Parts: sequence; structure tokens; C-alpha cells
Amino acid sequence: MASEGVVELRDWLFLLMLCLTLLAEVLEIAAATGYDEEGDPVCPSVCRCDEDFIYCNDRGLSSIPPLPPSATVLYLQNNHIDNAGLPTSLERQLTIRVVYLYDNELDDFPMHLPPSLRELHLQDNNIRTLPRATLARMPLLEKLHLDDNSVSTVSIEDQAFVDNPRLRLLFLSRNHLSSIPSGLPASLEELRLDDNRISTIPTHAFRGLSSLRRLVLDGNLLANQRIADDTFSRLSNLTELSLVRNSLLTPPLNLPSTHLQRLSLQDNALIHIPRGSLDGMRRLQRLDLSGNNLTTLPRGLFKDLDSLGQLLVRGNPWHCGCNLRWLHDWLHARGNSITVRGLTCQGPDKVRDMALKDLTSQMEECEVPGIVAVGAGVGATGSETRDRGGGADVGGVAASATTLAPPQGSLFTLRSKRPGLGLPDSGLDYTLGSSGVGKSLALNVKPLAPDSIRVTWSVAQPTSSFRLSWLRLGTSAAMGSITETLVRGDRREYLLTSLHPHSSYIICMVPLVASSLGKGVMAGGNTDSDEAPVCAKAETSDPSQPDVGQDDNQDPEHMATLPLAGIIGGATAIVSLALIVAVFCWYRHRAGRLSSRDQYSRGSSRKSKHYDDYIESGTKKDTTILEIRGPGFQMTPMVTHQPLQPMPLREDYIIHTIFPSNGTGLYKGAHQVSNAGYGTNRGYREGGIPDIDYCYT
Repeated sequence: MASEGVVELRDWLFLLMLCLTLLAEVLEIAAATGYDEEGDPVCPSVCRCDEDFIYCNDRGLSSIPPLPPSATVLYLQNNHIDNAGLPTSLERQLTIRVVYLYDNELDDFPMHLPPSLRELHLQDNNIRTLPRATLARMPLLEKLHLDDNSVSTVSIEDQAFVDNPRLRLLFLSRNHLSSIPSGLPASLEELRLDDNRISTIPTHAFRGLSSLRRLVLDGNLLANQRIADDTFSRLSNLTELSLVRNSLLTPPLNLPSTHLQRLSLQDNALIHIPRGSLDGMRRLQRLDLSGNNLTTLPRGLFKDLDSLGQLLVRGNPWHCGCNLRWLHDWLHARGNSITVRGLTCQGPDKVRDMALKDLTSQMEECEVPGIVAVGAGVGATGSETRDRGGGADVGGVAASATTLAPPQGSLFTLRSKRPGLGLPDSGLDYTLGSSGVGKSLALNVKPLAPDSIRVTWSVAQPTSSFRLSWLRLGTSAAMGSITETLVRGDRREYLLTSLHPHSSYIICMVPLVASSLGKGVMAGGNTDSDEAPVCAKAETSDPSQPDVGQDDNQDPEHMATLPLAGIIGGATAIVSLALIVAVFCWYRHRAGRLSSRDQYSRGSSRKSKHYDDYIESGTKKDTTILEIRGPGFQMTPMVTHQPLQPMPLREDYIIHTIFPSNGTGLYKGAHQVSNAGYGTNRGYREGGIPDIDYCYT
């Protein structure tokens, strides 16, 4: 019995050891598959877990492994996960808040994502469509990143975001959009649509997006004529607007001004910023106008930019003349409260590559502009006028007739149905020239550039000052505005700048006496002098056409030499032509003499002779006998029926040139040949020089 008990105990021990071994294997397998003893998954072995953060990025995964139930942030970027690699169990992970799935191989918007998701990163995939049903599975979604995909406007389902009332951030950069997506949620605060193909923005594009604070439209195909006038005015709470790398010629109309803090317009084709474009932007902190074609800025453009701290204007061809005197003074008034980058002058040449802020001495030479507005009475000095369209918006207040005269060089704008300064009416049938002469003043005008005209004058007697007025001609004189300036009496020239290219201007000047300076500008615009204005007309050139008037700017001394140079050139041409004609006549005369010497008298029977068509030493072979008679040669024809004799042996003979008394050369053979032979028909030697020819008979 004892032995049986030992055997039974051994069997039980064996079974116990076997069970423990099997249990250890099961535990090991469970640990390898990511599940704990209760069957719940643990941190996958291919990933790294840091509490609730699961790092499975850059692992070469093609599918998502089982995840622990406590995961809140899931990093799955830079893998090879496609739509088939997203398990259905993922939508039961109700603790996940953020998922990073960028730079994978997704072709469609992923399904089976947890409904608790707040932030989803899907950039750098190949997603083409945005279905409403899939987005509706994530009602708590706040941030959606879809940059660098293949989403087009037509592939976004209608009302795709209607079930995402909490969506605050939507990034659709570098896709294939051709217009602003419709049906965007009203909760949206940031929208990025840069580097797409958007070319048109209609009026209703941003309707309902009153919460939008940041809008980025860089790198599209936007132009002024394809943007509705009130497109951006609906974005009342916008704080940042970026329109970089488009095709804008001027800033869009009606930009939001109440809360705007950052405005980026660099790398466009801006050539002009209308006055009033930045009005009301009292909170603007950063303005970027770099990389455009701006040469100047209108006066008063920055009048409301009290909070501006950064002004970036590099990459523009700034022309730092008196037109930017106001900006120079504004920058000095702001001092260190503003940072300016790139305000470097490109013209004129004397200030090239200099900063505008450093041109204090040059700007002091400019006349200080003070505005005088003319309304029902005399305009108050210093009040501003705004020239919009063709007319002038006069904002002055009426003052008494004792208003002090404006300082030298002050500008003011008149608004009247007809110019009150006696400017010639553009509708008359007479024309003005580039100069005018009055009783005591001679005026001359000359265009220098597409936007500038030089005015010079001379007077018969000294005067205290001059009133210079100019008017741009249009369809009607009443549609324009007369601009005036007072010029010191010791000056004899003035440069009008910032004019319209390819436009006609009437420029008038009248001398003022000292007593008239205290009267100011009378209502109706009457002049202060008894003398009528002297007027001239000039037309600015077209910048797109070549400068045909460049020769007019030459020195008078050089112009004076032109008649002499013309006379010399004409004489040279005549002499050359005479020499050519003389050489031609001499050649024809010489050729005629040579041809006459080569003519020989031949009988009418020569027409029936038979010639051999070959050339021997440049001479045609003929069946004639050479005879010497008198001072020359004569060719005597042979009898046609006479048979040819056999050729004798070759015999040398010498032809000596004999000079008779009359100067005629005669050739004579050294031997008389009895048989009929062949003569050589050789022309006379040039110049009659004796010679010896060795020939054969």
C-alpha cells in the first residue's frame, strides 16, 4: 500500500508541474499580445507609453495595435497606415481626445474614430472627400487639420460641418480648392486656406462667420476685380488677415477695422494704397507691405494707426521726394514706439539707398503743406481735404475774412462748378502751348517723367510770391479739382510731382502783391491780383511707352551744333556720290576703248564657217591664215573646199614686237611658212611693252 501511495503522489506532482508550466506559457503569451490577466490590453510592445500618452509614431506600422483603455493622446504619424488598418474597436475608445495620423497612406476620411475626439491631425495624406456622415461621428471635434491632401471644392459634401458645432479651427492649406467652402460652422475662429486655387470670393463667402478671428488666404489667385466689395466687412471680429502672394493691385475694399491687429499684404502687385484704406484701424499692431511696387503713400494714410508697432515695407521702389515729407514727420513723431523695416529710398539718385527717417536735411527743403479748404466762405488753415473720385471732399469749417494767409508752399483744393481762378476751359476751340506770356510774367512748362512736370518762369519786376495752380483735364472741368500752392517770390522754378501718367494738365501762375497775401482765398476762388493768370498746357507721358522726348533734355549747346553737323554730313554725302559716279563713268569709257580694239573685219561668208568647240590657251581655233599687212593683222578665210594638209612637224617661231613710227606694234613671224598653218589670234599687249612669245606652228 505504501508503494501505491508514493506512485499516486508522484503523479499528482507531475500534473501540478504541468499545469504551472501551461499557466506560465499563457501568461507569457498574454503579455506579448498586450492584454493583462483580466483580458484588457496593455501598452503594445511596439509602442512606448507614458501614462495616457501612447507613442506609436515612426514604427512602420500598417495597422493600429490594441490600445490600453486609459489612452487619451495617440501618436500614429509617419507610418504606413491605410484605411483598412483602422480597427472598428477604435470607436469604443471613449477616452481618446487627440489623434495624430498625419503622413500616412489614407485615401479617404477615416471612419471608426472615437466620438470623444477633440483634435484630429490628418495632414500629408491623400484624402479626397469630406463626407458629412463621417464628420457627424465626432460631434465634439474642435480642431481639424487637413493640410496637404487632395480635397477639392466639389468633394466637400454640402453642409459637411453642420454636425460639428464646436469646430473652432479648420486647416485646408495646400489642397485643390477653387473657392471658399460653403456651410462652414459659425463657431469657426481660425480658417487657413493658403496655397490653393481660390480666385473668386463672392459676397456670401463668409456669411455667418462672425466669430472668425484669423483668416489666411496666402498663395491663391486673388485679384481686386474678383473680390466682392463687402466680402471682408462681415468679419467684424477679425484680428488677423493675411493675403500674401496674390495678385492685388490695391488693398481690398472695406477691410474690417474694429479689431484688426495684423494685416499682411506682402508679395502682391500693389501700386497704390488709396487714402482711407486703413481708416479706423486703431488696434492695428503690425502692417506688412513688403515686396510690392509702391513708390509713395498718400498723406493721412496712417492717421488712425495709433497702436502700430511694426511697419514692414522692404522690397518697394520708394521715391523719397517731398511727397513723403508727411511720412518722415510722422515717423519722427512716433519715435521709438514703432519699428520700421525696409523704408529705403530708391530715388531720386541723390538719396538712393538712404533711409527716409535720415533725410531730415533734405526734407527741410520741402515746403510745409497746410491745407486750406474753400467752402461757402474762407477755409480754415490746416483742415484736411480728401480727394476721392473726381471731386474734392472739403472738410473745412467757415472762418472769418481775416484768416491768416497760408504759409509758403501750402496746398489747398477748390470745389466749384467752374474754376474760379480763370483757368481756360478745356472745351474751347483754342489750344494752349507749353509756354505762356502775360503782362509781367512768362511761364514755361515741361514734362520730366510720367508723374512730374517742371515749371519755370520769369518776371519783369520783383514780387512777394506767386500763386501756382494746376488742373487735370478730364471729360469736364467741373469733375476735377484745382490744386494751388504759394511759391516764394525769389524762386523761378517748381516741380510738380505725384501727377497722373498720360494726363493733360493746365498750369497757371499769377504774381501776388504783398497786400493780397493777408486776404486769403476769397469765396468763389477769385485771384488776389489784378493781373490775369498766365497759363500753359502740358501732358505727362505714358510709362508703358518709350521716352520719345529724351532728346529734348539735351543741353542747348549740343542743340546748337546740330545744324553744322547736318551741313557737314550733307556735303560729305554729295562728294561721295560724285566720286562714285566719276569712277563708274571712267570704267565705262575704258571698257569701251578695249572692246573697240578687239573688233576685226570679217566677211559675210564667216557665218557659214564651222568652228571647233574647244578652247586652246583662251583662243578659239579658226580655219584662217594669219597674214601681215601694213601696221596690223588681217584674218583671211580659207577656201571652203580646200582640203586640210597634214600637220607638219612642230616648228618654233618667234614673234617680235616692232614699233613703227606711228607707235603701232607689229608682230612678225621668224619663218615664212609655205603650207597652210594655224595662226594664233592674240590681243595686243597692254601698254605697248616689247615682248617675246614662243609659239608653235
